Amino acid sequence: MKTETDMLLKKPAVLRDRVVARTPASTANLGPGFDSLGMALPLFGWVDLKPSTPEEGTTVTLLGDSLDGLPTDKSNLVYEVAQMVFARAGVELPELHIAIRSDIPLTRGLGSSASAIVGALVAANALIGEPLTRDELFQLASELENHPDNVGASIFGGIVAAAWDGERAEAVRLDPPAGLTALVVVPAFELATKKARGVLPASVSMADAVFNVSHSSLLTAALAAGQFGVLRRAMRDRLHQPYRAPLIPGMETILREAGDHGALGAVLSGAGPTLLLLAEESCDRERVERFVASVMAAEGIDVTTRWMKPWSVGAEAVAIAAGQPDFALEPDLVLAAQAGEVGA
Repeated sequence: MKTETDMLLKKPAVLRDRVVARTPASTANLGPGFDSLGMALPLFGWVDLKPSTPEEGTTVTLLGDSLDGLPTDKSNLVYEVAQMVFARAGVELPELHIAIRSDIPLTRGLGSSASAIVGALVAANALIGEPLTRDELFQLASELENHPDNVGASIFGGIVAAAWDGERAEAVRLDPPAGLTALVVVPAFELATKKARGVLPASVSMADAVFNVSHSSLLTAALAAGQFGVLRRAMRDRLHQPYRAPLIPGMETILREAGDHGALGAVLSGAGPTLLLLAEESCDRERVERFVASVMAAEGIDVTTRWMKPWSVGAEAVAIAAGQPDFALEPDLVLAAQAGEVGA
């Protein structure tokens, strides 16, 4: 028996044959900006949606090896988020063909879940003619993820200062300053956000709270003005990094000494274990890499390092009509990963 909500749903006025969305990874916090500062990075996730029929049902195809173990039925996050968009728009589209690809490492502090949520929101909205505004999608993403810094960076690109009070999210986007680059250091182990959150104290001292408010404000202003000289001190934090450092061998040394080895400063990316070193493009990259490699090797930790520029473009979606030459392309070829790595 149909409920009142079901009876209000209708077929979309515009229905695309296929939509592919691409969303960037994100690094959150940037040190003192706990749950409020985020920056987009050129690692990408793709969500590919096509309408299906009741006879074909819903299919979920996982592309690549990084998504092994994710659900391939209607419990998949992308399907669930897409249905939230349809319900919010008042349309019914219960069966979908879904393909997902992600080059963002899972549970490494690079916003993989935020990217998936944003990709599903943007793709589903585009599939039915974009009835929801970008702000409405941001509100939905913040409700789902509870981290407006991650989803804000994935939606809007660049650097985002954001706040979420449980009712409404607000965000201000900044263009990344010219000449800024980052070394992303990914340890060869996972760290669940729940575990990283679990080590945080229930309360902090007034002195530590004031320390973080002042340093977060200074960091945001420095990034907006492109004043790199203050970043090393502005990136210091007392709310989360000291408590998470025992979970990531070598982290404390890298955060403390990165500025002595050619970087502007270093922070934990999101809940970790990835570390992020900000630097000027003109820095001695080999010197920075040697420092990181020696610290982590001393701890017996294997890491992967990549130089990246902050990514200025937020989530993108393209609609493809059946019969077009691109209709049969893999999602990452429809919206190709543009060269965002330094030196690429």
